[in-house]
Amino acid sequence: MPTCQNCHHKWSWKQTFKRSFAFAFSDGMTCPYCEEKQYMTSRARKISTAIPFFVPLIMLGNLIFDPSYFFLIMLISLIPIIFGLYPFIIKLSNKEEPLW
Repeated sequence: MPTCQNCHHKWSWKQTFKRSFAFAFSDGMTCPYCEEKQYMTSRARKISTAIPFFVPLIMLGNLIFDPSYFFLIMLISLIPIIFGLYPFIIKLSNKEEPLW
């Protein structure tokens, strides 16, 4: 789970999941404890941008190989696993780091 770099409080899964959608619309997230702005580290941002590419790869695998229920079940089961593990991927920083 991410830890605020300002007040060193560890965020809960629910707080992290809820605030992670703020990254799509703003440049950072505010800490629920100290209200300071926190930013995702560049490594965490790279990982989080790579995650959406797995679904098309699985769909492509279904087209290349014989279409089967295995790929459909894999796709359906992978989505909740990704959402469940996503807050564990996030690491925070006090300042915005360049992506590259």
